[in-house]
Amino acid sequence: MEKVLMKGNEAIAEAAILAGCRHYFGYPITPQTEVAAYMAKRMPKIDGVFLQAESEIAAINMVYGVAATGKRCMTSSSSPGIALKCEGISYLAGADLPALIVNVQRGGPGLGGIQPSQSDYFLATRGPGHGDFHVIVLAPASVQEMADLTYKGFDLAEKYRMPVMLLADGTMGQMMEPVALPEPQAIKEAPEWATVGTKCQRKHNIANSLYLSPAELEQLNFQRFERYAEIEKNECLWEEYRMEDAEYCVVSCGITARVAKNAINEARAKGIRVGMIRPITLWPFPVSPLAAAAEKVKSFLTVELSMGQMREDVLLATECKKPVFACNRVGGMIPAPEEVLAKIEDMTK
Repeated sequence: MEKVLMKGNEAIAEAAILAGCRHYFGYPITPQTEVAAYMAKRMPKIDGVFLQAESEIAAINMVYGVAATGKRCMTSSSSPGIALKCEGISYLAGADLPALIVNVQRGGPGLGGIQPSQSDYFLATRGPGHGDFHVIVLAPASVQEMADLTYKGFDLAEKYRMPVMLLADGTMGQMMEPVALPEPQAIKEAPEWATVGTKCQRKHNIANSLYLSPAELEQLNFQRFERYAEIEKNECLWEEYRMEDAEYCVVSCGITARVAKNAINEARAKGIRVGMIRPITLWPFPVSPLAAAAEKVKSFLTVELSMGQMREDVLLATECKKPVFACNRVGGMIPAPEEVLAKIEDMTK
């Protein structure tokens, strides 16, 4: 298959178009602005809609409106912008509406800096907004996966009628690599639940997340979590690297997983039997392979651009059966392979 050289943010935008997205609403913020810039050029040429909203809050509510009609739509932003969108994401989840939300993370808290980070892990995986809910969280580790997981994200959102978040970091958004783009999908007709008018042929559909009856709201939450259990069973994704005989296990995603692979190869050359489990879905988190690894490895090491947010999920997945160490860089800093190798060597002492 022919490949094209693309920046990660551009790969997201083109893959979204190929997946049938014709409605984009956003607001510029570094390091994801190229997504919006690409959509601004492409959407008018394919009878799509690009709208730079007056704010992040406006953008997510525009997504809500289009999602209610059953059409594929998306927004993109970076960490502080996603924080502003959280109320709208909760409304999407409460109304069972599908949409893709792209977060190309930057350092924080607050305005922080424009360099890459993975510190929105808790925000994404614990439910980005108020109330009991989840979004599916996809974590690409290459520009190819930026395209593939964007494409897959629309299908998952539609299948389970819920928001999906593509959680990348600034490095993934800005780096360029060859990409094999997916095949274009045909634009689908509106599903039965969509709010597109009835022509007097069916009952009215209403997009709503307000339920004044506590009993009714409780049942809806129970039903939603039954759906979440199905997702945890069927949609969990991960990659295992050199885990066949591993005595130590690195857990990492995104750009730090790529750094960790180099460190693992160097450690292997020194006779240290170390491998890696790379979560591709951060929610649902790959509990089963980590639980299995906990039965055979001596310890774990998370490599992440946060103060240890993923480490907490590794502790939960492994039920604290083995020590879980951390290699952390924050504020926009990325560890060198030598730093990760040093942490691996420390684990073996």
